[in-house]
Amino acid sequence: MKRIVGVRTIKTGLGASIAMVIADLIGLKYMASAGIITILSIQSTKKESMQIAVRRFIATCVALLIGSILFQILGFRPYVFGLYLVFFIPIAARFKMTEGIVPASVLVTHLLGEQSTSISLIGNELLLMIVGAGVALVLNLYMPSIETELLKDKRAIEEEMYQLFTYMADTLEEKATTIETDKILEQLQMHLSNGEKRAHRNANNYFFNFDSPYEKYFNMRSSQFQVLQYMLRHFTHLFMNVEQGYEVAAFTRRVADSVKGKIVVEVLLDELDALKEGFKQSVLPSSREEFENRAMLYQFLNDMEHFLDIKKAFKDKLNDKERKEYNSYYDLT
Repeated sequence: MKRIVGVRTIKTGLGASIAMVIADLIGLKYMASAGIITILSIQSTKKESMQIAVRRFIATCVALLIGSILFQILGFRPYVFGLYLVFFIPIAARFKMTEGIVPASVLVTHLLGEQSTSISLIGNELLLMIVGAGVALVLNLYMPSIETELLKDKRAIEEEMYQLFTYMADTLEEKATTIETDKILEQLQMHLSNGEKRAHRNANNYFFNFDSPYEKYFNMRSSQFQVLQYMLRHFTHLFMNVEQGYEVAAFTRRVADSVKGKIVVEVLLDELDALKEGFKQSVLPSSREEFENRAMLYQFLNDMEHFLDIKKAFKDKLNDKERKEYNSYYDLT
């Protein structure tokens, strides 16, 4: 059942109320601004929340400085606020602080409204930013786990790759198998995209740099997806069966099983080398059609090797500690 109200919505409503209560308790003017800042500061990841909070605080300091100088020199008039924006917006954009333009400018309007740039008023505005962003940061320490969704994407990707390899094996054995390859590829691409986005969001829920096993896994599968698309496009060129086709079909089933982690990739690469060597030692084709088909089968094996090499390279990049950690998420065989 789909949730009507999400966690982020609840945090936004709760955070805005808490920020206004805190601002009121410590005697700040314009307490509602603290709530607005909290609303703007609630983000979908912890790291993003921290980065935006820092940029907004710096932007506020710059905005208050520019606003104070202009108001003192030219007076507290509406056109001076417009002039402030002319100066502040390019500076905020130049230093990648665009998230701070709106909240900082709202705080600057308080100077205009009060007709003052006193230290106490400047302090009031800075505290409003600290309270609003601070409440958002505290609430963003809680992020619901998305591991279940990530594992669902992983299982879906493996199942779809398994279906495609099984289809190719059946076709090589001349079995009457019909599947909608385009539809499966479309679903596969969707699950890869969803998985990569969720993995990136999961990694950003750590304040410090974190090499997410999910990110690396989905990147690996995305690379394999490109190879798999190429294999399926050229697979249709196999227009007749030969003896080696059954051997390739049996190997293709082994690759299908490996997608689900049932067979070690290094074992498959050894089997592939033996299979290709057998091609070289076999009797030469007796017809042009057989020659062309055997050449296509050999190219098919080369593509399969590329597919397997991607996973082997992924595994080889892991040290012993990472390998143990990653095996808690996936079977990396």
